[in-house]
Parts: sequence; structure tokens; C-alpha cells
Amino acid sequence: MNQTPRRALIVIDVQNEYVTGDLKIQYPPVGTSLRHIGRAMDGAQAAGIPVIVIQQTSPADAPLFAVGTPGWELHEVVASRPHDHYQRKLLPSAFSGTDLAEWLAEQQIDTLAVVGYMTHNCNDTTIKHAFDRGMQVEFLHDASGAVPYANRAGFASAEEIHRVFSVVEQSRYAAVLSTDEWLECVTTGRMPERDTIHASHQRALALLAQDAAA
Repeated sequence: MNQTPRRALIVIDVQNEYVTGDLKIQYPPVGTSLRHIGRAMDGAQAAGIPVIVIQQTSPADAPLFAVGTPGWELHEVVASRPHDHYQRKLLPSAFSGTDLAEWLAEQQIDTLAVVGYMTHNCNDTTIKHAFDRGMQVEFLHDASGAVPYANRAGFASAEEIHRVFSVVEQSRYAAVLSTDEWLECVTTGRMPERDTIHASHQRALALLAQDAAA
């Protein structure tokens, strides 16, 4: 029988750099994800779920997230709302070099709901870090976002990156939900659907076989 989760909502790096700076989120549209981040924070507060705010911080001469610059500052959606814990971080994972693990243990949190930026970078590393620590994780896919990349390995659009990382998270590491679905789980106590690598792979093979037979 499932026990009621002891949740915290972690809001990762919702900073102006991703909205009006040099790393603007492209998919989902940043206005959409910001709206859902605000809804998730409001829903958490209404449900008594603690909210953790994380702020990426780089040296003053860094090209992105330079401490004290407008791009480094928290976006108004987050800055205008209350939170229960705050940490600056220097590395992608919100656990690295912070007191997050100790704080979660003190609060007896066993389930971490993740929103913020970016899907494939700080969210992914935080999700995997929490998973490796034995926590249950929830990822709100419409309250996050990605940017496109091009390098010697190839090109990937923001939509591709966001979609693929969401599929991989759902395969083992997190329950991937919309904000509406998450708020419904919080309100009703319904447990979100989780999956396995094996089952995800078998479904993919079945779909490929169907396509080949068509």
C-alpha cells in the first residue's frame, strides 16, 4: 500500500537569463512554463508543501548568470512568491555544494517535485541525484524548458531535447506529469504513474514492429 508522499517542490534556476537574457528558453515557450511554475508554487503553498528556490551563480566576469547582473536575478514569477528554503549553486545539480540533502532529510522529505530550467541540464542532474539518493521524483514537463544546441556531435532542437529527456526521465527516474496532473495528484492523493526501462523499451519495440508492418 502506497504511503502519502512527503513532498517538496524545488524551483530550479528560474532566472532572467532564461527569459530575457542570452539563454532564452525556446520549448515549451518560456511564457507557458513561467505560468505553470507560478501555478505549481501557488499549489504547493496551498497544500502545505515546502518550496525550495535554487539560483545558479557564476563569477562576475562569466558570460551567463554572472552574480549581481540582471540575468542572474530570479525572475519575478519566483521572486514575488514565498519560499521555505533558498540556495545558490555553482554546478548543475542542486545537491552539489549545497545543503539541500541535509535540509530535505531534516524535513523528512521523500518526494521531490522538479520545475524550472533547463530540462536537460540542471533539472536532469538534480533528478538523477535525487533518484540515486533513494527519493521519489516528479518532473513537471510543462513547467520546464530547453534551448537548442549545435556542436561537433550534431544539432538538436529545443523540442527534441525536451521531449527526449522527458521520455528518459519517465523510463525510470521520475514520474513525468503536466502541472495540471501534478496539482490533481496533490489535491486527491492519487499516485502518479511510474515506469521502468524494460517496459519502456518493450513498448518502443512493439511500436517499431507496428510501423514496419504498416
